[in-house]
Amino acid sequence: MTHPLASLRKSLACAYPAVTSETIALGAPALDRRLGGGILRAALHEAYAETAADAPAATGFALALARRAMAGAEKPLLWARQEALTAESGAPYPPGLADIGLDPAAVAFIRVRDAKEALQAGAEAGRCATVGATLIELFGEARAYDLTASRRLALAAGAAGAPIFMTRVAASPAPSAAASRWLVRAAPSRALGANAPGSAAFAIFLLRQRGGAAGQEWHEWRVEWNRDRGAFEDRTFDAPSLSGPVASLFVGGAPDEGASQTAERKFG
Repeated sequence: MTHPLASLRKSLACAYPAVTSETIALGAPALDRRLGGGILRAALHEAYAETAADAPAATGFALALARRAMAGAEKPLLWARQEALTAESGAPYPPGLADIGLDPAAVAFIRVRDAKEALQAGAEAGRCATVGATLIELFGEARAYDLTASRRLALAAGAAGAPIFMTRVAASPAPSAAASRWLVRAAPSRALGANAPGSAAFAIFLLRQRGGAAGQEWHEWRVEWNRDRGAFEDRTFDAPSLSGPVASLFVGGAPDEGASQTAERKFG
């Protein structure tokens, strides 16, 4: 069978637009004000899961950011993920992707063995203007993801004018070229009618923002994802805990089910 990375190269017809400093507003007014309007579009952004159990929340947060970045653009999301993370927290779940506002058919999912392959796939996709956004997910400390590797990703995002999102699970924040760095954990969601699960809720901490004001790190926001608006919303209420984090709806299938099989067939 053709190696996923070889097929990926054939699947992407790259074009290189001018670098842009356009920002991506998250939709939550208080958060966007703190960010100066949003996060940089042509840049690398990191989301660290606070604990291994928060891996689905970090994934959901990154997917929601990608959804914001891709609004109005008919381009795919390239999602490169280490096998170890799929074994830890489950495979992409198509109904969950649809619930966040992403068309599962427009998500090219590639599962790779290690961090080196994930970074290689992400860098190749990230520099192509035919890709609306790139998501790379790494498990563990991942020595391959060092300052040089992060700079390579940041340059790729700048060349293509599209963001690259990086999620880290079971890893400690380290110096990188990321324009923003977040710590993410799942938050209780507000139940809907008949005690149905509500919107995905997140507790997010801004650890770093390039050019941000000093002394404002580690500020926490509680936000929910509004699928109808395709935007985050500031959460201003106290909600009782549900039986589990709603963010887990974005992943959770068995490693060989659903979206992973469908998307991987695109790459051979």
